[in-house]
Amino acid sequence: MSATPAKHDVFQAIADPTRRRLLKLLSQHEMPVTAISEQFPISRTAVSKHLKVLAEAGLVTERKVGRETRYKLEAGPLFELKDWLQYFELYWENKLTALRRFVESDELENGQSTGLMNVIKPKEKSDT
Repeated sequence: MSATPAKHDVFQAIADPTRRRLLKLLSQHEMPVTAISEQFPISRTAVSKHLKVLAEAGLVTERKVGRETRYKLEAGPLFELKDWLQYFELYWENKLTALRRFVESDELENGQSTGLMNVIKPKEKSDT
């Protein structure tokens, strides 16, 4: 038998800002749903629905302790996101390098300094 695919993937789960906040909150420690709900201006039912989406994506686990349900971050699925973003990091670096070269060449041609290079290009260490 094959495993049942997750209802929500990691990308869908983190698309919502409330769910991203939930993940950040749960990165600290395991928490009961009542304590989690106190951190948000939405109903406990709404928080539970967000937690369900995160659980279906494998990002949180839940366990019963007495009458309360506790949630804990499971960071493993976030590596899928990290790998995907890392693939595109090369393109971002290439674009920033091209922008830096363009600005530097424009400044040299016009004899001007826009100050933009201080933002794009890291400061060089001095030997003083």
